[in-house]
Amino acid sequence: MMAADEVVFLTVAELAQRIRTRQLSPVELTRLYLDRSRTLGPRFNAYVTLTEPLALAQAERAEREIRAGHYRGPLHGIPYAAKDLVAVPGYPTTWGAKPYAQRVLNQTAAVIEHLEQAGAILIGKAAMIELAGGLGYRTPQASFTGAARNPWNLDRWTCGSSSGSGAVVAAALAGFALGSETNGSILCPSSSCGISGLRPTFGRVSRYGAMALAYSMDKLGPMARSAEDLALILEALAGHDPRDAGSLSPARATFRATAVQARLQKPLRMGWLAQPWRAQNEDVRRAVRTAVELLQRVGAHVEETDLPPGPWEDVAAVTIGAEAATAFEDLIESGHVAELADAADRVGGYVRQQIPAADYLRAQRARRILQKKMAELFEHYDVLVAPATGMPAPPLHPPEQRPERQRTERVPGRSSPTTVGNLCGLPGVSVPCGLTSEGLPIGIQFVGPPLGDDAVLAAAVLYQRHTDWHRRRPPNA
Repeated sequence: MMAADEVVFLTVAELAQRIRTRQLSPVELTRLYLDRSRTLGPRFNAYVTLTEPLALAQAERAEREIRAGHYRGPLHGIPYAAKDLVAVPGYPTTWGAKPYAQRVLNQTAAVIEHLEQAGAILIGKAAMIELAGGLGYRTPQASFTGAARNPWNLDRWTCGSSSGSGAVVAAALAGFALGSETNGSILCPSSSCGISGLRPTFGRVSRYGAMALAYSMDKLGPMARSAEDLALILEALAGHDPRDAGSLSPARATFRATAVQARLQKPLRMGWLAQPWRAQNEDVRRAVRTAVELLQRVGAHVEETDLPPGPWEDVAAVTIGAEAATAFEDLIESGHVAELADAADRVGGYVRQQIPAADYLRAQRARRILQKKMAELFEHYDVLVAPATGMPAPPLHPPEQRPERQRTERVPGRSSPTTVGNLCGLPGVSVPCGLTSEGLPIGIQFVGPPLGDDAVLAAAVLYQRHTDWHRRRPPNA
């Protein structure tokens, strides 16, 4: 019999196999994760709310259905946490911000609907940076719940606005979690927490019922223990939704996990971005180089390449700033923005409201140029490969500077693959590929063309077949 603290660190695929064959009870598994979430969750500031009554009801239903022979698929009976910017009726949806700390929305987000249909079990709402960082926060403390602590080192942050989701998965407080990404908030915490995270193609996963930050760049996606898990979860999440005007057509939005294995039937062509970060930790550089060499040995075709040069960081900043000012207009105009935890957030909305419309339009023209250039680059490569971030998990109390900016200093005239990927709506995945000399996780990212989710997941699955970094457990969990 496997010990409880071993069971909770199994992948979704492994849990699913045990649930399907009735070796593992959904109710027992849910209670295990709830117990860990109650006892360990506060150590990491991982949650805003636990949804225990809902979780137990869903677990009991899953158990009844499976006993009756109605098995819905690999997520049936699997507990998960959702970033607290997706609406769940009967529970607060706080967006990580004090002005909304008690707000309950009478709405169910599309991603919650999809996971309910798959039989997954919601055990809690994960903590996050206030407003997902939309008004320009500078420190990890930019949340009314406080900074999320990294299970690998409690003096380090988990990174990104999906900070609680990263802690939940890394510490095995749930089988998987949902995060969101506008400019790095799935890939960054996945890298910093030693887990696997997927940013899907823009429009593949509905954002109905989720907080808007930058409408033309927001994406929701899964964070889990393995790339195989990410494919299983994406299959459940993906699909057209007429309630989201950015949703892809039914034929384009649908995703099947089997496409990943099919994609591995022939060698992947990889373009290696060897130096996308100016401030790149030497341990990070060494680990990713070693990972690339391994990928070559196991059959990938790898050659060094570069992203198109251009002012893409500025284009992203203008796009996000202008769209966020609109998204949070009521909060700014009402003056309740003054209640936010971070000083930069309290003034950032007013600054963003001053972005000229002409600058926004110029940014969108430049964005279309970048999209064309990236399409030309992907004529030669199936995926691009790069460090997920330039530096490991940042300290909880950095200098008075926004943490991601410490981590993502770029070569002048160039932009990070994370920014380029988000501007172009490209899929990306981060998976662990090593540890620094201080024992902090290092992530490698794969970026693909639009609808290339199968390619980036295939690259990640290929890497994880030959390594065990995704099996490592943090010392504080």
